Amino acid sequence: MRKLLYPIFFFLFIFNAFAQSTKPVLTVDRIMQDPKTWIGTAPSQVQWSEDSKTIYFQWNPDKEEVSSLYGVNIGDGKIFKVSPEQKAKLLPFNAVYNKTRTKALFIREGDIFLKEIPNGNILQLTGTGDFEFSPRFSLDESKIIFQRGDNIFSINLKTAALTQYTDFKRGSKQPEPKKDEQDKWLENDQLRWIQVLRERKEKADNAKKRQEAESKFSIKAKKPLEIYIQNKSVENLTLSPDEKFVTYRLAQRPEKPKNAIVPNYVTQSGYTEDINTRTKVGSDQGSYEFWVYDIQKDTTFMVDFKDLPNISKKPEFLKEYEKTKKEPEKPRKVVPANILWTEDGKKAVLVINSMDNKDRWYVDFDVRTGKYKNLVQLHDEAWIGGPGIGGFVFGSGTAGWLPDNKTFYFQSEETGYSHLYTINVETGVKKALTSGKYEVRGVELSKDKKFWYLTTSEVHPGEDHFYKMPLEGGKAIKLTNMTGGNDITLSPDEKYLANLYSYSNKPIELYLAENKENTNFKQLTFSLTEDFKTYPWRDPEVLTFKARDGADVYARLYKPENAKENAPAVIFVHGAGYLQNAHKRWSSYFREYMFHNLLVDRGYYVLDIDYRASAGYGRDWRTGIYRFMGGKDLDDHVDGAKFLVEKYKVNPKKIGIYGGSYGGFITLMAMFTTPDVFAAGAALRPVTDWAHYNHGYTNNILNTPVLDSLSYAKSSPIYHAEGLKGALLMCHGMIDVNVHFQDVVRLAQRLIELRKENWELAVYPLEDHGFVEPTSWADEYKRILKLFEQNLRE
Repeated sequence: MRKLLYPIFFFLFIFNAFAQSTKPVLTVDRIMQDPKTWIGTAPSQVQWSEDSKTIYFQWNPDKEEVSSLYGVNIGDGKIFKVSPEQKAKLLPFNAVYNKTRTKALFIREGDIFLKEIPNGNILQLTGTGDFEFSPRFSLDESKIIFQRGDNIFSINLKTAALTQYTDFKRGSKQPEPKKDEQDKWLENDQLRWIQVLRERKEKADNAKKRQEAESKFSIKAKKPLEIYIQNKSVENLTLSPDEKFVTYRLAQRPEKPKNAIVPNYVTQSGYTEDINTRTKVGSDQGSYEFWVYDIQKDTTFMVDFKDLPNISKKPEFLKEYEKTKKEPEKPRKVVPANILWTEDGKKAVLVINSMDNKDRWYVDFDVRTGKYKNLVQLHDEAWIGGPGIGGFVFGSGTAGWLPDNKTFYFQSEETGYSHLYTINVETGVKKALTSGKYEVRGVELSKDKKFWYLTTSEVHPGEDHFYKMPLEGGKAIKLTNMTGGNDITLSPDEKYLANLYSYSNKPIELYLAENKENTNFKQLTFSLTEDFKTYPWRDPEVLTFKARDGADVYARLYKPENAKENAPAVIFVHGAGYLQNAHKRWSSYFREYMFHNLLVDRGYYVLDIDYRASAGYGRDWRTGIYRFMGGKDLDDHVDGAKFLVEKYKVNPKKIGIYGGSYGGFITLMAMFTTPDVFAAGAALRPVTDWAHYNHGYTNNILNTPVLDSLSYAKSSPIYHAEGLKGALLMCHGMIDVNVHFQDVVRLAQRLIELRKENWELAVYPLEDHGFVEPTSWADEYKRILKLFEQNLRE
């Protein structure tokens, strides 16, 4: 029997070895090549022609240095490269159309152009040395309104008359010098005794009288009021649709903000050159005022927001500090973010944000009197944010008016998920148009303003689908049917859908379909290289596991085909800024995706977690890290490690963790505060001390270091470095203007002083926050692979 079995086993061994050898072997050098030559360049920036017959997009199938503009005719599907002559005739992405889309305005080299769409004629409206911007049509479309510098102008399309509406001037208006009694006596004495002076004064007085008499009958040129703004800056200039009022924001910023400096050591000049970057969290953010200029009355007035609901209410976190607990309540600083007018120009909603980003008010605003009535207040003790809402104080979110000119729409996380609402400004009746445990991620009105087009996550948190819904709400028709990411651009006539579609293991391609239910999408572009297609890229399983508090955590799992017990595992931590990666789309972390395939080929499990604060899972998930970064978000990764051990029997002593930016921060917190869970970690461009990061992002989550020092002490890795046990790799670009190289240098000094030896630091002299050079990517990931191979293998 042994003689018979031996040839069979030998044959199976040879067959299996042959089968494995036919699968391409991934190496770090291979996957970190220039993406355009190794993977191919995906289409992007879709734009339709005005007649809805051609789709234009950026593409690079020829692997040139930069992408070029391409077009595809929807009739025959033929793709062509747009010539410079053709491109010059096309409208840019930000063109502004009139109501009937027969005319369009656009800026080219700082001047305004008007295109008549039916005949293709292009007319240059300005030709100046100044830079004109923000052009739009007047309410009756007889004028083009635009901004030049700090002032608003218009051009009459019939008469070519140029009108200036505002005249802002720096500094203060200087009053006429007043003469005291001594000066008056001296002047009178001079005139009394010097005859020539008396004669000259008499001539001057007579000339002035003649000029005044003649001016009563002369044509007077109307000029705008000179508005002196001292040392402030003019922002958000808006002319009312009836052209009677101008609203504007005045910003008072610190004269000499203290910016962090990033030295650039490897330069063309041969000298070290300093890069002036940004301030740090808690720095003076200045103050803002909202003003109205009444053109007819030639007067200005400032609007006071002290009567906004809850404007003086202290944030809850201050109750933990004795000093601020005793301080009296006072109005918080606000930013008047935007004013939104009805189409008929008779009503306006003003959007106001508190500078601590815990409140937003949509108020019914009377531009004539400056009075306002609160319509909706969004409040969050953490921070205002979410899809269609935005997370920063200058945003107004998805908001606007319906065609009845009395119904205002906006998005809110009132139910815990971002949904679309309307409110009647006359009756105050609010209505939810969408609801459920999913998010509305995109909103636009149909051309006839009878329908909504929505992008939502109703099917799955990791999928985007496109819907059509009646204006008053109700059942929405699902228009996309391909699992994954559907990024839709409607044709101007709304008959077709251009779709930048992708799936977990399929990069973005351009597809086309008719705008109807159960539509079929046709693939138009084929971007992948033959080399890239030779490898069978995995479709990672999107699953959930239970966190210690009972929450369902979404994750991507990469599992070896022939998994063994006690296998090593790696957990990847994506970056932040409100991001999702456990989805069914092609990931922006495509290099990491390829690296995970490489790790799985070597027998590793890889888990990619959408931890607390990741996008896609509602308000409570979004704000789960408020006042404690490295708290619940790190718990999710520790619970993910436990999940791998319990369900897949991975070796609990051979689990690694890595990530960049926020992922690098979590890696440090993992290695410092849960050192028995992770044997090795690679922290790439990590934040090591949140007190040194920027204000806009950090203030939302941790407040400021002066007001909430406890949050910074809990959340900053540099305070916990003594806990390091496992092997730590840190990688950082030296000209990183986002997370400064100073962060990792300070931590390195701390580790030296703590006499830690199991760490290393790799620096990249010519890299910013996001690496661009293939050699840098390759060097970094070879080090990461070496770290895991040396510390996670048996």
